[in-house]
Amino acid sequence: MDTGHTAWILAAAALVCILIPALALFYGGMVGSRRILNMMMMCFGGVSVVAVLWAVFGYSAVFGNSVGGLGLIGDVTEYLGLDQLLAENPDAPIPAALFAAFQLFFAGITTAIIAGAAAGRMKFGAWMLFAGLWSTLVYLPVAHWVFALSSTDGAVIGGWILNGIKAIDFAGGTAVHVNAGVAALALSLVLGRSAGWPQSEHVRPHSRPLVLVGAGLLWVGWFGFNAGSALAAGNSAAVVFLNTAVAGAAALLGWIAVERLRLGRASSVGAASGLVAGLVAITPACGAVSPLGAIAIGAIAGAVCSLAIEWKFRLGFDDSLDVVGVHLVGGVIGTLLIGLFATDAAPNKTAGLFYGGGFELLGVQTLATAAVLVYSFVVTWITAKIVQVTVGLRIKPEEELRGIDIAAHAEEAYLIDEEPVQLGSPSRS
Repeated sequence: MDTGHTAWILAAAALVCILIPALALFYGGMVGSRRILNMMMMCFGGVSVVAVLWAVFGYSAVFGNSVGGLGLIGDVTEYLGLDQLLAENPDAPIPAALFAAFQLFFAGITTAIIAGAAAGRMKFGAWMLFAGLWSTLVYLPVAHWVFALSSTDGAVIGGWILNGIKAIDFAGGTAVHVNAGVAALALSLVLGRSAGWPQSEHVRPHSRPLVLVGAGLLWVGWFGFNAGSALAAGNSAAVVFLNTAVAGAAALLGWIAVERLRLGRASSVGAASGLVAGLVAITPACGAVSPLGAIAIGAIAGAVCSLAIEWKFRLGFDDSLDVVGVHLVGGVIGTLLIGLFATDAAPNKTAGLFYGGGFELLGVQTLATAAVLVYSFVVTWITAKIVQVTVGLRIKPEEELRGIDIAAHAEEAYLIDEEPVQLGSPSRS
């Protein structure tokens, strides 16, 4: 057992956990003042459902030996309840329980990301049911494909994307961001548009400072997400840390540059969204590219995602908080650009087209992306339809106009004194 590696992954897991309140703040600031509590509750509630399922059977479904050796899903009985992870293995670099906890937050934050597409109009109970079903039917199989590594002796078979076609996805560009982004698209199509969309006051950010604070905390937490995926305190983690830092910064600059050219101003929400888009894009590529490659990927993602958020208005789907434009588009960009910018000098030690590797890696990355896109969209759409016909998805129109915080939670985020004391009035002693 390596205490240095263990200490780093403990810290990285805590950083990934920070992504949960960070996302809640980021999303919460972007919705109307009568939607913020529900939005934040969807983040915390969704993660909590996934965490329990992860301990019961989720970890086993992802990292258990592949059923039938097909690389599609792990054996859910192998680590059922995680009791098998309690004993110390002195030969392992980090405790198995720590790895399970680290990956738990990956599963949770992936599900929480989808909530941004359903802001202000989905029943809270329906969301909690959807979160459990989606993580079971979509996240767990896809995470097995992408994260489960086969053992060198062939005794354990992992996922087909990682071990079969050998696509590169260092920290979850496909399993997390493409997966959540296309799921958000499917859910938004089944849910339908918000009342008054796109002009409703509820769809405008009520607190831009909260958006910036949330984005800043996401940047901090992302270092655990990406650099922690090296699973060791060493050079790979350091390179990934550096690439994550510069990619986020480049994407922020790329987004606001496009805004300045198109709209004549650079917005705070745009800067925050650009930062997140860059972090999304570098997630799969952080171990495959140089810092200059990371800057290029970040800048491209920031510029393209800034343009992509307009698609929902042109195509008529209500993706409330631009999950599709940022996570789906950013995840696809980052995953595919590995095929161009990957360098064998980086930890993944694979060359892309621009470094003499030819088109093969680009083809592999495209296949992995397409597989996740199709599977996640189809199964998410079916899952949302099942929830719709059983318990219903939407709150009542009048409740939506009144504000979902009161309808779903009987609470208000901001209380204003109805009888303020007038200046100069006698004191009430």
